[in-house]
Amino acid sequence: MIANARMYSVTPAVAELWRRLLGAIAAQAKVDLAFIEHPEPRPIGELWRRQDLGAVFMCGLPFARSEPRPAVISAPVPAPAAYGGQPRYWSEFVVREDSGFHALEETLGCRMAFTTPDSQSGCVAALCYFMESPSLSKAAGQQALYREVIAPQVTPLRALTAVIEGLADVAPIDSFALHLLRRYRPELTRRVRVIAQTAPTAIPPIVASPPGLRSLETAFVEAHNNPSMRPLLQSLELDRFVRPDSAPYDLLRQRFEAATAYWVTRPFAAAAHPVFAALSGGRLAPV
Repeated sequence: MIANARMYSVTPAVAELWRRLLGAIAAQAKVDLAFIEHPEPRPIGELWRRQDLGAVFMCGLPFARSEPRPAVISAPVPAPAAYGGQPRYWSEFVVREDSGFHALEETLGCRMAFTTPDSQSGCVAALCYFMESPSLSKAAGQQALYREVIAPQVTPLRALTAVIEGLADVAPIDSFALHLLRRYRPELTRRVRVIAQTAPTAIPPIVASPPGLRSLETAFVEAHNNPSMRPLLQSLELDRFVRPDSAPYDLLRQRFEAATAYWVTRPFAAAAHPVFAALSGGRLAPV
């Protein structure tokens, strides 16, 4: 079986930390896991469709919409106090530090960068935010909110870089990925500001293809009690792993369906890259 942490391998150094942590947990559980690379531009969905998953991070929305769903091994609890000791995260809307934007409403009519159409933190959370905001939803009923949704940026790092380089004016970024980037790529993150954030939702879980990997589940939730693993957890901005409830992931699917129904008659952008064409054509659906 395989292990992979591409979702939060924001730099090569961080990828190596994940490799070491997942390897240590697998050794503790006496489970044979092979840590594999699945780098972009290879679609991450190909990884999640494999039948030999052992410990792989999976975006919560594709997980919630999978039929059948993979088995959940655990979910990470980020260490920063803002997470409240819970397995949750959110999206943070970033703009260039030297821009004149101080509120999300001020970015209307500009260019938005999303990661992929079926990403919770990189796209759908933002669409739900606009749908649920009284002022933004009112604007959406009158005209397209943005001039353009640019080409898919695939990863949080690339979406962040698109804003820094002026390819886009604003982008929603996975908050946990942004925490890791603040630690390991501060020269980039200090060039952006956060002007809004979405509501917290269930953080991407670690999943496996076969159910019943009890020793691996136990090793994850007990990792924070192991003195040899604590430095690795700390280096990855983690407090611990937990066994998450399924209800918060069901909510992701429900909110996606609500957003689908909402945006079916409201174009989000006047123009969009073909991957996001649904957002300019009055229909929201994964590509």
